[in-house]
Amino acid sequence: MSIQMSMEKKTAPVNQAIGKKTVPTFYFIGVTTGQSAMVKIFPQWMEALGRPEIILEGYDCKIHDEPARYQQIVASLKQDPMALGALITTHKLDLLAATRDQFDYLDPYAELCNEISCIAKHENRLEGYAVDPIADGRALQSMIGDNHFKRTGGGVLCLGAGGAATALTLYLINRPNPADRPKYFTLIDVEQTRLDHVREMVNKVGTTIHFEYICNADPAQNDQTVASLTNGSVVINATGLGKDLPGSPLTENVRFPKFGVVWELNYRGERPFLQQALAQQKQRKLTVEDGWGCFLHGWTGVLARVLDIKIEGSLFNHLSKIAAELR
Repeated sequence: MSIQMSMEKKTAPVNQAIGKKTVPTFYFIGVTTGQSAMVKIFPQWMEALGRPEIILEGYDCKIHDEPARYQQIVASLKQDPMALGALITTHKLDLLAATRDQFDYLDPYAELCNEISCIAKHENRLEGYAVDPIADGRALQSMIGDNHFKRTGGGVLCLGAGGAATALTLYLINRPNPADRPKYFTLIDVEQTRLDHVREMVNKVGTTIHFEYICNADPAQNDQTVASLTNGSVVINATGLGKDLPGSPLTENVRFPKFGVVWELNYRGERPFLQQALAQQKQRKLTVEDGWGCFLHGWTGVLARVLDIKIEGSLFNHLSKIAAELR
């Protein structure tokens, strides 16, 4: 069965699709999975990993879908002997909230963040992992290098307080070298419950970083917060706006901090936030990146868990090269 055939069935009721595979299947749970670069990349990666028999099956769910939808998907994955596991985007918090009792094991990051980005099956056990604190952290570190916050005195502003923001928060808190931790970290979200979730996690683990939580849906007010940042600060779009939903959390009048790092976590879509940053890149001397690094580290991190292999060093570089050629 080809990857195209598998992805074409992504909108079928899950109980009609999962459970009838005759080959090992890796599942992809998202919003618009058929538009992902992974549709083309996955078969080539499986060839490179010596597992060409594994196919990819995508399932689209609505943002904040009904709990029953998530429960049905996870139950079917658990029962299907050909299902190897799954990568989850967008639904990391909602899926675990709806299905926690269906898992035999959750890793410490999943327990702490109350989210999962990876489902793996080992010895008839259904296991959930939060891979993003490591994957997103590696992507960030590759952008800013060592001692960034000591060198620049900059802080972090994360627009959006969902799964990606939670992962990055935990990563920065756990950086062993104080020079790699910002003095302040501001999170902005349209939903107070998501901010409260991050606040609860931060209070649980403890940190010297000063956190501020702002509930706001007005892009013009977000502009003002960006304008208050010190030079060298990191500004992150973790809202999903520009991919899953249209728009940007900022207006065209935004002024990014000089020598700042602007990170659009989406790697596809219209991404107006990215265009706003690129328009100021030369004048404000900005480092501007999209979410391609997160994409690579996230997928390889999940596949390593599901297939029980190490993907690092030269193997990671090889898979990255394959992905870049097919992007």
